Amino acid sequence: MIKASNIHKHYGPLEVLKGVDIHIKKGEVVAIIGPSGAGKTTLLQLLGTLDTPSKKKKATLEINGQNLQKISEKALSKFRNKNIGFIFQFHQLLPEFTALENVCIPAFIAKESKKEAESKALELLNYLGLKERIHHKPSELSGGEQQRVAVARALVNKPAVIFADEPSGNLDSKSAESLHHLFLKLRDELGQTFVIVTHNKKLAKMADRTLEMRDGKIVADSSFKL
Repeated sequence: MIKASNIHKHYGPLEVLKGVDIHIKKGEVVAIIGPSGAGKTTLLQLLGTLDTPSKKKKATLEINGQNLQKISEKALSKFRNKNIGFIFQFHQLLPEFTALENVCIPAFIAKESKKEAESKALELLNYLGLKERIHHKPSELSGGEQQRVAVARALVNKPAVIFADEPSGNLDSKSAESLHHLFLKLRDELGQTFVIVTHNKKLAKMADRTLEMRDGKIVADSSFKL
């Protein structure tokens, strides 16, 4: 599913990632943990093609069989929209749009018709228990509901993988636990792959595999499944 090797990232003289290798299988829920400044979010952004590795070292990145180091920016943007979903700590919903409209946006970018986009969005919102909230704007939704709308938005194009950066970091404990179980449900029922940066120990222990980062490197790769 995801194969990356020799990933380096420099910001001026600061080396944030120091030759990271990572391999994630389809249908895995993988948590990336470690102290602040370890390079977790930077790695997530690079794997999600929101940023590019430093070119001082030869890096490779392959997602769903596609070598992403050898395609144009236009092709990369199209690949990202179709194959990658993102969930952020602060959901990043557009405040002027309803839940339904927010979920439809990636489908519209993929040039789907309004009818097709809304059909998929409605199905997902219903699946996530938000059937009665589809015409509500983000300000009218609870934090947990907003994050579920963000999950639906990430899923609407049926991506190969979802990258999540501290997805429960802004939620109360009950909403956070509900979101964590939702990720596992999506993995079990839809075969969805998740790569999640988190400081939440409960979420990390629920993952199939946990990667620990320190000082720009992966220093441990462990499974909590016996």
